[in-house]
Amino acid sequence: MQKSNAFINPYIAVLFATFSISTSAIWVRLSDAPAGVTAFYRLFFSVVLMCPLIYKHQHEFKMIKKKHVWSCLVAGIFLAFHFILWFRSLDYTSVASSVVLVTLQPLFAFIGSMLLFKIRPHVGAFIGALCAIGGSVLIGWGDLGISTKALFGDLLALLACFLITVYLMAGQVVRKDVPVFAYTFVVYGISTLTLFLYVLLNGQSFFTYEANDWLMFVLLAIFPNLLGHSIYNWSVKWVGVNTLSMTILGEPIGSSILAYFIFGEKLHFLQVIGSLTIFIGITIYLFSEKKNRSGKIRGAA
Repeated sequence: MQKSNAFINPYIAVLFATFSISTSAIWVRLSDAPAGVTAFYRLFFSVVLMCPLIYKHQHEFKMIKKKHVWSCLVAGIFLAFHFILWFRSLDYTSVASSVVLVTLQPLFAFIGSMLLFKIRPHVGAFIGALCAIGGSVLIGWGDLGISTKALFGDLLALLACFLITVYLMAGQVVRKDVPVFAYTFVVYGISTLTLFLYVLLNGQSFFTYEANDWLMFVLLAIFPNLLGHSIYNWSVKWVGVNTLSMTILGEPIGSSILAYFIFGEKLHFLQVIGSLTIFIGITIYLFSEKKNRSGKIRGAA
């Protein structure tokens, strides 16, 4: 992490980025278009808005080698279906439940690292994982009390969380060698093509939507993608990965507040307890992971 010489305070930028990402579920809920179509235009408009920068970053694309192709394909396809399932979940369950469950990504990454890379878990990670799992059960139990429809939405959100974890793990392989712009543009392009084929095969229209839907498509591309994740990528130079990891807790809070004022969604008791339990679990996991990595660095030194 470097001393900031940026033209704006990086921490203020991170807060704005977290707010921008928090709007994602709101724009989706305000659109009447099918999930696949909404996801397609979110990625399509993101790619279009990135196109003017291609010339500036053209040298980065030369760093993508044959060994990166499969990882890019996996990342792009899984990102596409992550959006489909997560957007569908918002048709069945509340914004709060859906977004909180999607933030379980660190837990899925922890499990994936154990299974795929045989990484030995530490006590703090286990405690955090158990807290997060317990919180998920509480949210699911509370939503089941509302309707089986809400529980189905929760399950879709959990599956979407698994898919975004695979996307991130595949991206780690490529990002070791390829700069962020080239990687992001290629993966977004693959996701856009995947979603195009998905919409086409489902016989859904690409054009017969109201003006409000088109506005939501553009807002999804601008806020969560370009003003959210792009600012995260810019600010990591100054604020560090661990700080950004903690901002995952801010997204469901922002989304829940917006959903309360826009849709009148109120949190039931088990949602509140479950969400707090998940936040505590993820916090324990992230701090434990930070401590574990620091210990390894000191040991290596």
